[in-house]
Amino acid sequence: MDFTPTEAQAEARDLAARIFADLAAHERLRAAGTGSDPELWKALCGAGLVAAVEEVGLLGLVLLLEEQGRTTAQVPYAASCVYGLLAVTAHGTDEQRRRLLPGIAAGSTVVTGAFPAQPGVGLAARPGVRLSARPGSRSSPRPVLSGTVPVVPWLRDATHVLVADAGRRLWLVDLAAGTGVEEIELTAPWSAGRLTLDETPAEPLGDSLAPDGPGGDSLAPDGPAPDGPAPDSPGGAYADVLATARTAFAGLQAGVCAGSLARAVAHTNSREQFGRPLATRQGVQLRAADAHMDTEAIRVTAYEAAWRRDAGLPYATHALTAAWWASEAGQRVVHTGQHLHGGAGADVDHPVHRHFLWGRQLDAYLGSGGEVLQELGELIAHGD
Repeated sequence: MDFTPTEAQAEARDLAARIFADLAAHERLRAAGTGSDPELWKALCGAGLVAAVEEVGLLGLVLLLEEQGRTTAQVPYAASCVYGLLAVTAHGTDEQRRRLLPGIAAGSTVVTGAFPAQPGVGLAARPGVRLSARPGSRSSPRPVLSGTVPVVPWLRDATHVLVADAGRRLWLVDLAAGTGVEEIELTAPWSAGRLTLDETPAEPLGDSLAPDGPGGDSLAPDGPAPDGPAPDSPGGAYADVLATARTAFAGLQAGVCAGSLARAVAHTNSREQFGRPLATRQGVQLRAADAHMDTEAIRVTAYEAAWRRDAGLPYATHALTAAWWASEAGQRVVHTGQHLHGGAGADVDHPVHRHFLWGRQLDAYLGSGGEVLQELGELIAHGD
């Protein structure tokens, strides 16, 4: 394994860092509320930082998402790259790539993912919501989907949504095709929504995902998903996109934690108590050191999973490992960042509070540590 960034990855990361530093100031983020920043999104796409993901791969995307996480910038970067650019590139047909990728790269097409799961459980760890797919009618020959997904990140920014049905088949739904999108409020100020599909036309992602009749009873089949992409089967595409999402959002969490810890270090070095900086206190140093080690664990496990995908190696267990660290350690780090600010950390308008909210939201989105660990154990036990 070699996690040293290539020249292209390093250049893209440094450019992203400059754009986020310039356009994701705390005052701007506070003014955005739960909406995204269209100027920032335009700047990222105009700089080629969405299109670049095709070249820099998942490891490059993790590096870019770290920079977003440091500033908690309000853009659907992770969602559109994972559920849009990487999913269509890996599993779409030639026609879908020609039609969708230019718009995704330019930012005019924004894709998010609806992988049904129980509220609070996280990314498809256990079946909860039932989505059914069936062939279309004579008047409307396209397959149709029905069902509700209660939480879809960045849904209110999206033009398309990648939906996983009850049989783990992937479908692209144009949100202009009669879908119901209801605004919901999350812990973090993401532009999330509740998705309702009612006989909504959909197209399968890739040639191999043509509908084979009504969907089953639950999102996940019996037994674990295969450890790594198998593009020739619906379950393989689903498993690949799911593992990619876990890896990418773990990388985002690494950035959120690094940003929270950097703010805490700056505060404890400048804040004095009894004539000495808080950073000289042993208790403060120990908490900061533990947070640093947790952040590094999130980062290195996300790097490993991303590197393995880019190298064409099985990586589902590695993605789950990264998700577990991002969930369990991530919430510890953002709590530490807030606590080391003392009373200022309780101020909801303080910049560190955004990191706290994002860290807890990513913890929920990736799934509780116990659920993720159970899925990882099942995957290892089945020998995949």
